[in-house]
Amino acid sequence: MHGNRIRAACAGVVAGLVALAGVAALPAAADETCNSPYMGNLIKGQEDYLYVWALGVKGMGDGSDKLVTIDVNPASSRYGKVLNKVSVRGQGEAHHMGFADDRRYLWAGGLENSRISLFDVGSDPARPKLVRTISDMPAKTGYVGPHTFYAMPGRMIVQGLSNTKDGGGVTGMALYSNKGELIATYPMPTTDGGDGYGYDVAINPQKNVMLTSSFTGRKNYMRALGDLVKDAEAMKKFGSTMVVWDLKAMKPKKVLSVPGAPLEIRWSLKDGDSWAITASALTSKLWLVKPDASGEWQAKEVAVIGDPAKIPLPVDISINKDGTGLWVNTFMDGKTRYFDLSNPEQPKQTYERVTGKQVNMISQSWDGTRVYIASSLLANWDKGGADDEQFVRGFSWDGKELKPAFEIDFYKEKLGRAHHMKLGSKAMKTAYGLERTATLR
Repeated sequence: MHGNRIRAACAGVVAGLVALAGVAALPAAADETCNSPYMGNLIKGQEDYLYVWALGVKGMGDGSDKLVTIDVNPASSRYGKVLNKVSVRGQGEAHHMGFADDRRYLWAGGLENSRISLFDVGSDPARPKLVRTISDMPAKTGYVGPHTFYAMPGRMIVQGLSNTKDGGGVTGMALYSNKGELIATYPMPTTDGGDGYGYDVAINPQKNVMLTSSFTGRKNYMRALGDLVKDAEAMKKFGSTMVVWDLKAMKPKKVLSVPGAPLEIRWSLKDGDSWAITASALTSKLWLVKPDASGEWQAKEVAVIGDPAKIPLPVDISINKDGTGLWVNTFMDGKTRYFDLSNPEQPKQTYERVTGKQVNMISQSWDGTRVYIASSLLANWDKGGADDEQFVRGFSWDGKELKPAFEIDFYKEKLGRAHHMKLGSKAMKTAYGLERTATLR
């Protein structure tokens, strides 16, 4: 298969690149806490823009998936308003996105059509431009559903959710150059306890560790949620593992049992910490991943989110800059919860608020005082009728209360379903200059 040939040809190059990266990278000291540690040109202070990757809705506007730019600087006369939108022609189940290491380009994927769109956000951060589309990931790798985009030095790791063979959850990661050229593929492990499923990627260079989590395949995530939950066999086909990888070798070292579809992974960014946390969607649990006294990586259930019997469905988490607090969004009950992580072995919920009839993604500023929430999970999983709110809402956080700051109704603005968000800044234009960002590296 293509992947075997690619891996054999590029293994040495990739290993050398990752080895160098592992020495050079340090924990982020600004910007969003979920970014890759290899990402430069971080936002320091107030962000100016919020980029939103939105799912197109037939008959609404142009009906296409699109990247929407919102002004989120309170000092601006257009605060809380849409500044720009860039359509990608057609609906492909827009889902997640991620910056390249130099922050000039934003990669965004479609779970249905498996297309990857590269936007130039460096030339004019207020008005991104679509500069390249990668449409051959399935043909070249056998993987479909590009989900997580995680920056490496001069490279981008793309985690697939499914495969071309049977549409199930067995999948892998593809490594691209920043120009969008495929370099290598890495299958998710299916031996030694591995289920072969994928979802998120998170790296701790100091520990030479990459963690991956697991979700489900295309047959499930493109199916109507109401039908899916009634199918007992289909519900068995969700991920129940996380994988600890040797980062420099890009090889799996250990498979951890984490039942219930562990989704987003967040490393503590506090200096000296060596733990990460995740939430399992189907079992509503927080799991801590850290090495034990002998240095062996372990996963441990440490908290319950809401009432698991009611299936609140935790879908996104956001850790604060010093690893002492965690936001958790639960889709079904529309709640945003805050957990005190002062002792990560025993997280304590200290706050909750209903922030929508359905809520999905959550992002926060580096200082933790600004919180952004988006509504859409998946087109066929979103609620119907009056509960199908589609929005981005901004809040201020004083450590005690989330206070509404602005709201954009994505249906009213004919923008579609609001999903993933990333922060942007005017400073990026100054840092790069128009000429330097005219072409992809």
